[in-house]
Amino acid sequence: MLRIRKFLAALYHAFFNFVLNSFKSINRKIWSKFPVWRMREETKEHVHSSIKVFKWIILPASLLYVFLELYLFGENALDTMLWGLAVFFYSNFLPDLPSIYRRKAKNNAKDLPWYKRYAILLFAPLLVWILFSGVRLNWRTTETYHNFKSLTVYCVFLFIVGFFAFVQFPIALGNLCEIFVFPLYGLAGYLTHLKVDRIW
Repeated sequence: MLRIRKFLAALYHAFFNFVLNSFKSINRKIWSKFPVWRMREETKEHVHSSIKVFKWIILPASLLYVFLELYLFGENALDTMLWGLAVFFYSNFLPDLPSIYRRKAKNNAKDLPWYKRYAILLFAPLLVWILFSGVRLNWRTTETYHNFKSLTVYCVFLFIVGFFAFVQFPIALGNLCEIFVFPLYGLAGYLTHLKVDRIW
C-alpha cells in the first residue's frame, strides 16, 4: 500500500512538473512577465482539480462506460476511453495555451476574423510548435477562451474529430455512443478549468 502511495505521489509530481515546465518554456519564449510564483500557484490549482475530478468522476465513469459498451453492444471501447482520458487532461489546460497570441483590447483595434480566433484554440499545440520552430505568426486576439462559447466550439470540433476517428460503417448504436462520448471527455476537462477560474 505504501509503495502504491509513493508511486501515485511520484506520478502527481511528474505531471505537475511537466505542466509547470511547459508553461514556463512558453512564457520564456514569448517574453511574458507573468511571475513564476503565480504560474506555480495556478498550475497547482489546476493540477489538483484535474486529479480530483479524474479520481472521483472520470475514472469511475470511464470504467463503467467500457463495461457497458462491452456488455450491451459487444464493442471494445478501450481505445476511445484511453484517447478520451488524454483529451480530458489536455482540455484542463487548453484555455491557457492560446495566451501566446493574446493582446489587450483597444478601442480602435480590430480583432482577428472568427476562423482565425478559433484556429488558435483548436490547433493550439500546432501553434505552440510553430512558435518554438522560430516562426512568428502575426496573429493577435483579445479572445480569452475562458467562456462557454469557446467551449461549445471546442466540443463541436471534438465531435467531428471523434466521428472520423471512431466511426465504423454501418454505424451501430455502440459505435454511436463511442463517437458521442469522446467530446464529453473534452467537455469535462474544459469545464474543470473554467470552474477553477471561477467562470461558473
